[in-house]
Amino acid sequence: MSALAATTADLSRWQFAITIIYHFLFVPITIGMGLFVAGLQTAWQLTGQERYQRLTAFFGRILLINVALGVVTGIVQEFQFGMNWATYSRYVGDVFGAPLAIEGLVAFFLESVFIGLWVFGAGRLSPRLHLATIWAVALGSILSAYFILAANSWMQHPVGYRIVNGRAEMTSLRAILTQGNLLEAFAHVISAAIVTAGALALAVSAYHLLKKNEVELFGHAARISLVVLLVGGLSVVTWGHFQGQLVSREQPMKMAAAEALFTTEKPASLSLFALGPSQNASGNVVTVPHLLSFLTDWHWYSKIYGVNYWQREYAKDYGPGNYEPIVAVNYWSFRLMTGIGFLLAGWSLLGLWLARRRKLERSRRFLRWSIPLLALPFLANTFGWLLREMGRQPWVVEGLLKTSDAFSHSVSVQAVAFTLVGFILVYTLLAAIEAWLVVYVVKRGPTPPAGEGEQPKQIELGY
Repeated sequence: MSALAATTADLSRWQFAITIIYHFLFVPITIGMGLFVAGLQTAWQLTGQERYQRLTAFFGRILLINVALGVVTGIVQEFQFGMNWATYSRYVGDVFGAPLAIEGLVAFFLESVFIGLWVFGAGRLSPRLHLATIWAVALGSILSAYFILAANSWMQHPVGYRIVNGRAEMTSLRAILTQGNLLEAFAHVISAAIVTAGALALAVSAYHLLKKNEVELFGHAARISLVVLLVGGLSVVTWGHFQGQLVSREQPMKMAAAEALFTTEKPASLSLFALGPSQNASGNVVTVPHLLSFLTDWHWYSKIYGVNYWQREYAKDYGPGNYEPIVAVNYWSFRLMTGIGFLLAGWSLLGLWLARRRKLERSRRFLRWSIPLLALPFLANTFGWLLREMGRQPWVVEGLLKTSDAFSHSVSVQAVAFTLVGFILVYTLLAAIEAWLVVYVVKRGPTPPAGEGEQPKQIELGY
């Protein structure tokens, strides 16, 4: 491969990585806050309590801002498949295109139509029908994640296909939509979205509690968000463990790199910390004996094959080449993602303990720290995608197509560089707009309560 082609491929990878990481900042909020707002509105319908009506409208505005910005940033990726990754699109389009088409025609259509009905149907639709629209929005975002993950999981573990004339053709949509890699990744992503929603709601509630704005209302919101954060934290850690076991079987090189395990061990120790994890720095680690073997398949003395073993095996199966991903990225992405999951679960337990002792609203230290902790789920989500995507390198489709062979050879370096800079500038502007709008809504607070003797009749979503 020429130096020019290598540069084009690298820039194309950077462009796609930046756009998808930025877009995925919105996805967990859409999924998690969709469920959160639907839950609040359901509570209002069941209890008739005005506080649930006001919280639904308040957090619903944050959801709407996020949906609008998320749609804009997600559309760009579809074009990149055909423009920057034409070889990839020709090779796997017959397989990859099906779940993406279903996502656009079913899930995205469902979400976009019903969010419009939810906004403009307030006060016009019956309360039960209006409630159904927000649940349809939540369902649409969940289905959207499922079908997109179906396409991505096929890249991680190809199933239900055959190679005809040098191209992959689908033989079983059912196999693609029901494989274990998809199901466990989906559960992990939904759990992460719930964590993100809980952390966001907690940070917003903490801000108002520190300002002593509507202490009763936001004290209640904080308690709800702590429960959501705990459920999501426990779920994301649990499903992350099961997903790790599955990946150890289907993509053993990825998990060996995530553990910085270069040589085969029986039993294998779990590395907790390493300074510059590499084959030459294997002694600079803090390990727990037997634990990696146990976590991999529930046996204390299992043999775990290392990076060097899988490098030799891959070279035998696929020909000469370097099949080792960037170990440091895998190693630290895995640990930071996992550590944040445990930290947030522990933070929610601390908050619930304070709430049980009726000290939550007065614990200014806990409330202050709850605001910057909002960054943690977004970092964990990013680390998770870095591990999932960079961990399978050098493959764009595991075992079938290398990333170095998948880009568009006809696209110039200058064109990719120009669009890369353009995307960075535009996305930075969109990020600033998103941040300003959310801060504006949060500072403005919820709508005033109904007057004495009045009952709230609808969800007020106006700004």
